[in-house]
Amino acid sequence: MNDALRVGVIGAGWMGHVHARAYQRVAHHYPDLARRPILTAVADSVTSAAEALTRAFAATHGELTAYADWRELLADPSIEAVSVTAPNFLHREIGVAVAEAGKHLWIEKPVGLAREDAVAVRDAVAANGVVGIVGFNYRNVPAVARARRLISSGAIGAPTHARVQLFTDYAAHPGSPLSWRFALDRGGHGVLGDLASHGVDLVRFVLGDIDALVAQTAVHIPQRPIASAQGHYSVIDPSTPGLEFGAVENEDYVVALLRMRSGVLAVCEANRAAVGDQNNYALEVHGTQGLIRWDFRRPGELSVCSTNTYAGAPTATVFSEPGDGEYAAFQPGAGIAMGYDDTKVVEAMQFVRAISGEQVSPAPASLDDAVASATALDAIVTSHTEGKWVSLS
Repeated sequence: MNDALRVGVIGAGWMGHVHARAYQRVAHHYPDLARRPILTAVADSVTSAAEALTRAFAATHGELTAYADWRELLADPSIEAVSVTAPNFLHREIGVAVAEAGKHLWIEKPVGLAREDAVAVRDAVAANGVVGIVGFNYRNVPAVARARRLISSGAIGAPTHARVQLFTDYAAHPGSPLSWRFALDRGGHGVLGDLASHGVDLVRFVLGDIDALVAQTAVHIPQRPIASAQGHYSVIDPSTPGLEFGAVENEDYVVALLRMRSGVLAVCEANRAAVGDQNNYALEVHGTQGLIRWDFRRPGELSVCSTNTYAGAPTATVFSEPGDGEYAAFQPGAGIAMGYDDTKVVEAMQFVRAISGEQVSPAPASLDDAVASATALDAIVTSHTEGKWVSLS
């Protein structure tokens, strides 16, 4: 029988539920795990809604201890590993505290508000000898794993240019309330940490490190209503009599031109207020002998052109199949699409195997990857402010 690995979740919102489900499913897909994670506790950040959130979370996921304060969860000696899915401004404080408590850490991106936050968490993990991984889950999509393999094998020739886009509409409505996401001291630089962090990681995953960048950002909706509703997709009527408004302090949109260390140029574009787009995330890489193109909303498909005829070459659609990333742990044959939550199950597997000392290939996204992403995001802010290319080397 597998040894139990007692885990806790700090952050009882939507992403906390995603982590909880991943822990509960991971042994179904990976029955050979040396240790089986058992979700035993939950806590939330100290807010007026924390008690209700943790109670609902515990009721949903079984016999869990619902701690009133996340520090109490970390004081529980039986818990060996912790997921941190709290808001961005708490990533540094909680992430460092998890490591200093000697517990392994699975933390959501972007790992704080700026590079210095990600560095602090990375250094705490290293200093305390615990495992630390980061929730850059789009790299776990089998089609993306296949794209990386095709690019590295030379199937599209030498990469020449690339594009990654992340467009969605959760902040498109002017009635989306002024939550922590729109405050610089709690949500950081808005769409940069929320979406562009994923874009930077995807580009790095398939093409390597970034050398320099130039960028511009924009705020599409400068004021939002002040209200008690705080959910990711909450909307209230902005014409409500007596409603007060506050200023949005961070970015809705970003476009950046990245120069990779290989010399390849890539565009990273993200928008959280894109009317008509819902989670329209895509990656495209062109090469001297072809291209690859992936759309998150058709996750099991990859468009591929690989040719030595150049002009007039066809592009084919191929379906994910066993051999593409972790596809075989979920489905037996090609063409059965995996979903978002499945990518988090893969992360849970990577986390548990790393805790057990097992090698995982490719390696899970690490705190070094979080620092690399945060370095790029900080450079985007600098580039917009100063109107120039910024080196990341």
